[in-house]
Amino acid sequence: MCLKKRCEWRGITLQVEEINKPEDLRKKECDLFMIGGGSDREQAIATKRLTPLIKEIKAWVDDGVAGLTICGGYQFLGEYLQTNNGEKLMGMGILPFYSIAEENRLMTNLLVESRQFGKVVGFENHSGRTYHDYPTLGKVVKGYGNNENSGEEGLHYHHLIGTYLHGPILPKNPVIADYLLDSACERKYGKKLEPLGDQLENEARTTVWNRFIENPPTRMNRLLRKKSS
Repeated sequence: MCLKKRCEWRGITLQVEEINKPEDLRKKECDLFMIGGGSDREQAIATKRLTPLIKEIKAWVDDGVAGLTICGGYQFLGEYLQTNNGEKLMGMGILPFYSIAEENRLMTNLLVESRQFGKVVGFENHSGRTYHDYPTLGKVVKGYGNNENSGEEGLHYHHLIGTYLHGPILPKNPVIADYLLDSACERKYGKKLEPLGDQLENEARTTVWNRFIENPPTRMNRLLRKKSS
């Protein structure tokens, strides 16, 4: 919805195609792709259905097609996700990395300082810990990101972004939304988009950032908000 609206504001028509089976794939018409997440069971089913498309998706990534993968979609770019009971759910193997789930979930507001995108805000809720040596989305300022120890969040490879940021990531961080659209337009038409104002969006993001960095909520404040809600 966010990408469609930002295209609409610029007089661009964005056509969305759902890929549920190999026959739905239209390689020549794909300018940008997105893969979301779900529970382990649903992710395993989706990955099985996506298996015939792995070569195509990998070709997209290597050819610079813009992509956004979130949480489970991010994990399943890799070779496998090991569940907390030791079962290995095979991923698509687009890139050689892996994730390991643990019993306790990493669930909190996630703030990231990105060299390319500046201050990025969102929410994370995942039991998987992801390990890789690829460039990341940025440094974790608050929260966990890929895992408790790396201090890094996400993956940024060519024009592919993998991330644990929910929240949702695109309306809260329009610079990332436009990065995906810019990459797609430049690849297809050889030109970038005209910028939008984004004053309200940027003010909202700054407010979220300052709320948790400059004035982190105390335990009593959290309890009072919970009670009043």
